[in-house]
Amino acid sequence: MAFQHNKQQMMISNYKVGIIGAGISGIAAAKQLCHYNPIVFESTDSIGGVWKHCSFNSTKLQTPRCDFEFSDFPWPHRDNSSFPSYIEVLEYLQNYATHFDVFKFVKFNSKVVEIRHLNNHHHHHNAQHEYGTLLSGRPVWEVAVENNQTKIVEWYGFELLVVCIGKYGDIPIIPVYPKNKGPENFSGKVLHTMEYSKLDKESAKELLKGKKVAVVGYKKSAIDLAMECAQANSGSGGQPCTMVIRTLHWTVPSYWIWGLPFFLFYSTRSSQFLHERPNQTLLRALLCLLSSPMRKAISKFIESYLVWKLPLEKYGLKPEHQFVEDYASCQMAILPDNFFSEAEKGMIQFKKVSSSKWWFWKNGIEFEDKTKLEADVVVLATGFDGKKKLQSLLPQPFRSLVVDQSGIMPLYRGTIHPLIPNMAFVGYIESISNLQTAELRCKWLARLADEQFKLPSVTKMIEQTTQEIQIMKRTTRFYKRLCISTFSINHNDVICQEMGFNPWRKTNLFSEAFSPYTSQDYYF
Repeated sequence: MAFQHNKQQMMISNYKVGIIGAGISGIAAAKQLCHYNPIVFESTDSIGGVWKHCSFNSTKLQTPRCDFEFSDFPWPHRDNSSFPSYIEVLEYLQNYATHFDVFKFVKFNSKVVEIRHLNNHHHHHNAQHEYGTLLSGRPVWEVAVENNQTKIVEWYGFELLVVCIGKYGDIPIIPVYPKNKGPENFSGKVLHTMEYSKLDKESAKELLKGKKVAVVGYKKSAIDLAMECAQANSGSGGQPCTMVIRTLHWTVPSYWIWGLPFFLFYSTRSSQFLHERPNQTLLRALLCLLSSPMRKAISKFIESYLVWKLPLEKYGLKPEHQFVEDYASCQMAILPDNFFSEAEKGMIQFKKVSSSKWWFWKNGIEFEDKTKLEADVVVLATGFDGKKKLQSLLPQPFRSLVVDQSGIMPLYRGTIHPLIPNMAFVGYIESISNLQTAELRCKWLARLADEQFKLPSVTKMIEQTTQEIQIMKRTTRFYKRLCISTFSINHNDVICQEMGFNPWRKTNLFSEAFSPYTSQDYYF
């Protein structure tokens, strides 16, 4: 490791709780664990995580405001039907942190560069063993933190370490090119969306204006970037932007399907009753099997609207997989206004490829089928390697344990790894509203730290996480995103029950079954 200090000479300050990262998950964890006076290490000079550091000028929230709010801090004008911009989201997070006095816990410009496990701490990696308490009365983890400005490294000891560094940002996924066919062959500019997001509005416009731009990818960031490119090239001298697409995904123009609100299809108790969930009874498993035609019919119903509403077939953008697979993997993207209007003008074009293998030539990029695409700028909207980011911090043997053979993080309740002691992970499990998912798990974590309930044995936790992973694998081919959208209400209910709360509100059961779930339903 990078820091081979003699422990006898190190000045280590000991605390109960340490939190790495001050994004949504980090500030939620700090608020819920505030009675332990946690220290939050944030490597940048601001809270907000990806909303601060990986957003474009056009980036907007993908869910309605009321579905993306803390249970005890509603949005102002929460019923406004427009999707908030990333600036509005940042303002909301800043106001939340100010209101609950979270900033006093945050050490900005403090980058965690090494984590050590104290081997003298007694912990078994035996599946039959009890996990134990989160706060054992003595440090379990030592953390080296480098100040970005002074470059001084300080060490801290913690009984509990909460990792909230997230899956996005920091480590971009860069395609692997054949030998001697990388960006060095290209006469233009190549950058990842992570670099693009650091540009101010004028610099971004200058980069794109009058240039032939190729955007590699077809998820939300790629779609937003293509739209910004089209806007920058409006008027005389404008050049088209070409999206290079290997895997198609369903896109949605709004949260209305054939005149019905979208939540009716997947975000009520009645709609999620049709989907498989962990620990279901034999009778319910049978009902779930019999419900398969209904699930397919709902997916087809939504697909029929999208094909009617959007020119997907005209541009060859209709995915072959069912809509439910994108919903179940949290990959349903809301289209920017006028996206297909720009396509109609020829300012956004589409190049579908069957292979991930492509490379550079002097004037653009070349594909495996020998076709070429001319470009002045190539932007890689190829995502981030959050698992690599996490594994780079953890020491062995935990580095190998944190991701299983299929590439998934096996987390009990989306928070605790059964074989990693006194450490929690928040922000790695996804749902239709990651903010609500993070907040509820932080509440659960705080009560677990307070010993208001106990975890089951390591064996039972492993069985539970294995069940959830198997459901994800059966529901969608994109299961590695660790998304619980199709059984999120059940997942939240069980968490509430573990904390000793009744998740069912005292309302009419019929209205309860068909009402949308929001953060207000889990107010404590």
